Amino acid sequence: MKLGIIGLQGAGKKTVFEALTQNIAGEFRSGESRIGTIPVPDERVIFLSRMYTPKRTIFAQVGYFLPRLKSGKKNRNIWNDVRDCDAFIQVVRNFSTFGSELPTPADDILELEQEMIIADLIVAEKRLERLELDQKRGKPISNEELSLIKECCKCLNDEQSLRNFPHLADAQVLKGFAFVSAKPVLILFNNHDDDEVFPDGDGFLDQYDRIVIRGKLEHELAQISENESEAFQSEFNIKASAMDRVIQKSYEILGLISFFTVGEDEVKAWTIKKGTEAVEAADIIHSDIKKGFIRAEVLSYNELIEAGSHQEAKKRGMVRLEGKTYIVCDGDIINFRFNV
Repeated sequence: MKLGIIGLQGAGKKTVFEALTQNIAGEFRSGESRIGTIPVPDERVIFLSRMYTPKRTIFAQVGYFLPRLKSGKKNRNIWNDVRDCDAFIQVVRNFSTFGSELPTPADDILELEQEMIIADLIVAEKRLERLELDQKRGKPISNEELSLIKECCKCLNDEQSLRNFPHLADAQVLKGFAFVSAKPVLILFNNHDDDEVFPDGDGFLDQYDRIVIRGKLEHELAQISENESEAFQSEFNIKASAMDRVIQKSYEILGLISFFTVGEDEVKAWTIKKGTEAVEAADIIHSDIKKGFIRAEVLSYNELIEAGSHQEAKKRGMVRLEGKTYIVCDGDIINFRFNV
């Protein structure tokens, strides 16, 4: 899972990136991209590790990407850099500094939304032109792709982001274009140190997944020790770190869940989409497991907690055997039986 951090100049993208990843650097050089990969906090992994005492414990991972932006260039120059991201975190300025203009969060969101639409329209129109040219020349083309690309062009010309049209955003034939306006977006309002309130958007902001952070405070929190952080969080009424809250929201907007594999060698969390079948979850671990899939031995985390041990859960009939089409649930502990 990789999320691109985007936003207008002065929104605090670098501050937010460093607060989330605890990847503190010196002056950010122009033309340089940065990525920070961090473990996803999960109390379930910690509990399972204590229960099974494995040789190693592996949390799920999430990557946050801060794209380059050369001084004086328009934001559209970054879109090729972030096309491989799964979603975006748009940092929106909701603070004022001495001598600066008042923040305009709704306008800033719309401005960047327009940048994404323009970037996608350029790609879609170029592809449509090529398809229609091939069609005139009698070359074989995909009628499905032609129809969908035409629909994309219409939506984008109407200034509509493709994420508003799930049949376009999720269309397999369009995946290769990695349309940026089709990707989920989490709006992150960057507030003053003493401001925990969402900006007033007259209902406009209700359409977005959004959270408020105090970027400067969170940046300071990322640089102090665990003992110091407790007092710091208490003083500024920080109930959960920005990292924890943003990761949780990142999972929500992408429709992700975690399942676990456990044993003496390893306890590991795996990230999948909601609605994933057992055979596809097996493929994430190794293609051989999918190829030789026999059954999935499944125990939910909550039932393991209730029983107290895997052996007791088995006695109570909580451990079940599921086939290829079983829909994996968040918190499932799975042992895949396979033969190749």
